[in-house]
Formats: sequence, C-alpha cells, structure tokens
Amino acid sequence: MDFELKTLDLAGAAGEKTDVLLVLVTEGFRAGKDPVSRLVQAALQAGDLEPKAGKLLQAYRAEGIAATRVLLAGAGDGSGRKVHAAVQAAAGVLRSSKAKKLVIALPAGSGDEAVRAAVVGTADSSYVYVATKSKPEARELKKVVVGVADAAVHKAAFARARAAAIGIEFARELGNLPPNHATPTRLGEEAGKLAKAHGLHAEVLGPKEVARIGMGSFLAVARGSAQPLRFITLRYDGAGRGQAPIVLVGKGITFDTGGISIKPAAEMDEMKFDMGGAASVLGTFRALAELKPRLNVVGLVPSCENMPDGSAYKPGDILTSLSGQTIEVLNTDAEGRLILCDALTYAERFKPRAVIDIATLTGACVIALGAVRSGLFASDDQLAQQLLAAGDAALDPCWRMPLDEEYAEGLKTNFADVANVAGRAGGAVTAAKFLQRFAQEYPWAHLDVAGTAWKGGAGKGATGRPVGLLLEYLLAQEGAAAGAAAPGRAKAAKGKSRARA
Repeated sequence: MDFELKTLDLAGAAGEKTDVLLVLVTEGFRAGKDPVSRLVQAALQAGDLEPKAGKLLQAYRAEGIAATRVLLAGAGDGSGRKVHAAVQAAAGVLRSSKAKKLVIALPAGSGDEAVRAAVVGTADSSYVYVATKSKPEARELKKVVVGVADAAVHKAAFARARAAAIGIEFARELGNLPPNHATPTRLGEEAGKLAKAHGLHAEVLGPKEVARIGMGSFLAVARGSAQPLRFITLRYDGAGRGQAPIVLVGKGITFDTGGISIKPAAEMDEMKFDMGGAASVLGTFRALAELKPRLNVVGLVPSCENMPDGSAYKPGDILTSLSGQTIEVLNTDAEGRLILCDALTYAERFKPRAVIDIATLTGACVIALGAVRSGLFASDDQLAQQLLAAGDAALDPCWRMPLDEEYAEGLKTNFADVANVAGRAGGAVTAAKFLQRFAQEYPWAHLDVAGTAWKGGAGKGATGRPVGLLLEYLLAQEGAAAGAAAPGRAKAAKGKSRARA
C-alpha cells in the first residue's frame, strides 16, 4: 500500500479526487466556509453525527466535494487512540466500497500520535491474507493520502508510522501462514531473503551446528519432529562496532502439539501462531531496514516444532542447557522456555546493552491480561520503563508483572538445577523466573504475547504485535551512549545468509 503525507486543510480536501474522503471530526469542531466544513456542521447540528470515537456518517457525491464518497468519523479528543478507533470503525465501509484511493483529513492541531494512528490503523484494517487461497481476494485499497495542517512538521513521525505498518504486516503474513508452509526451514529462508534484500547480515544454523554449540535444551524440543530445527541470527549494523547491540530473541515454535504432554484438540490449529515472537523479530528488522537508524540490533530466533513422535523428549528427562544448567522436564508443553533459555545464553557473546525476548509463552498471561496488554517482565527498572513508554506511544501496550524471588520456589527439583514448570498459580511469572536464570549477564526483559500476538474467533489471525512496541523502543535508543564492543559477534557476509542442514 502506498502512503503519502500531504499538507491539506478541509478546503483543500474538498477538491481531492478520491474514492473516499475520510474526515475525522473531534469534539469542539470549528467549521470553516468550505463544503466539507458545512457538511460536518450540518450533520452535527442535526444530531446525525456524534464526535464520539467510532461514530460514522456517510455521504455520496456531496455538493462541492470532489470525492465520490465522504465518510465522517467521530474522533473524540483527537488523540492517537481515538484516531485509531475512528479509522478502524471506517474499515467496513472502506471494504464494501471497494475504494482504491483514500484521503484521510486529520483534525486541525493533530499531533504525531494521530498521524501514526491513521497510518498504522489503516494498514491494519485493510490487510488481507491471500497466500494460500486458490481464488485470493485482492486488497482493493492501493493509495492512502494522510492530510495534515503542515506535512513538514510530521515528516519524521510519518516515516516511522509507515515503517511500523510495513513491519507489522510482514509479521502478520508470517504468522498467518499454515504450519506446513511456515516451517523452521521457511523461517530461515525468510531471514535470508530479508538480509539479501535490505543489506542485513544473516546466519542460519541447522541441527549439527546447534549440537556442536551445546544447545541441549533446544535440541531436545526439536527431537520429536521430522522438520529440522533452525537457529537464526540477524544483524542490523547501523552504528559503529564500538556500540553494544540490543538483542531481540523471538520464540519460533512453528507448531506446538504440546509434545508428549499433548494439548486438547480444540483450537490446536491456533498453535501455528506459536511463532509469533519470531515473526515479530523478523517484522521489526523489516521496519528497521526502512528507517536505517543509527544503532546496532541483533535478532535471535530458535525455531522448531514440538511434536510427539517416538524420539520426542519426555516428562522426567533431564536436559543440559547451553549455560551448563540442568533442567528437569515436568511438562513437554512448556517447550518455549526450553528453546529460549539456550538463545538467552547465546546472546551473551554479543556483549549486549539489553536483551528482550518475545514469546507466546503462557496461557496464564492470557488469563491475567487478556488480549489488551502484553505481559512485561524485566530485571532492570530503566528498561521496563522504556518498554512501557514505547508500548503506550505505539498503541501496543504492555503491563509490568512481578519477578519476586519467592516465585522461583516452585521451580526447585531434587533431580536437576531447575524444573521447567512450577504449579498452576502464577504460571506467567514462574515461566519468566525460569528464563531469568539464563539472563543474568545483561539487562533483560521478557514480553509474554500469548494474549496479543493473534486473535481467535471470526477475526482469527496474527496481529503483528509487538512490532510497534519494539520499533518504538529501538528508535528511542538511537543515539544513546555507545556500550562495550562486541568482539564475539557472529560473522556473516553482508547481505548474505548461510544455512546448514
């Protein structure tokens, strides 16, 4: 989809030739003398339109207005959240009209957050999945013009919003692919293509290399599948080698049966979304490639399936992780933490200034927070505050959860250094406490996106979260003081990937 930012008031909007003109109307709307203002004022006075976010009124070939259709949408106080709600409310009308060009007239005085909400909200609501349909329904909307009082003022915010929309859609597309398409091998190929197209660095390791490194926990989870595992490293080098990178670690379970501790059949198909963390890391790198900020970022994606064949790992098994710590498996459906723990240890070699892992980790987090906020756990208060602020700015919110040491009591076992699960109580927290054991050498945060990475029901599909949050956080770190050098950084030729079976 092609987005354009344009200086445009309501008088100018009246002359825009477009299939749909979407006018966002805020509380305290002040009418001018132009045809659009007169239409809005008349609708408000008649009570046919409320400025409350989500309220809509349509007009067809209105007098003095060049657009075929005019859609008036209430936008409340004009905040980013209200603008996003208004754009989402208009989505159904836009789809039924089969509009190819849309002009959005933002309210006078709109800030950067409104520009971002308009771009990301429009991209989100117009997304259509077609990859595996025999007669795909093409996306009708091709061109979106966002009209503001002064385009120059919002140029940077618009660029960030456009990049976020691209990254979110990239993550959604990967997440929505069926598990017989989105295999670990496919994720490695996608990382390689991303690197080649955008000048990134990629390395993709197979089972032999992972075994040689000593990732015993990751290897155990992958053992029950015919699909070979992949360990993906992506690097975006936007700053000098002296700047310590930020590392993003994404859980890449491309399908999760639960293993020997098999899941119930109901809604098991949704376990194709268990690689939402991996998709969000790849989507974030796609967005970084658009903006080219001055910082260094590493992405690590351990990817495999969790299947229950004769060679699968079992409850009672003892695994030796890359860190050397031993793990007693009590439940094979707690596999995400077992692949992440080796990746978190691997992250140490990059001498990172911060590490953030993203995972559809626990049903307990869904119970705690639902589908509104992702769960945030952090060992560092400053990192936690930065991620909270980034989530609020991106309309991709999270909520900080506790990491009290007492929660780790349930992970104690007589047979290993740690068990992979505790009791049912506080399940999202005890999962985070497990991961924290492997993230002692750097500031660390964990985002549990089990409730936010996808939707079920009639609107089933990947959301692309938390790409928006991650991108906002990373951009806020641009220009921060350089950290220690990263002499252990893995090497790969620029723009190329290496894959090994």
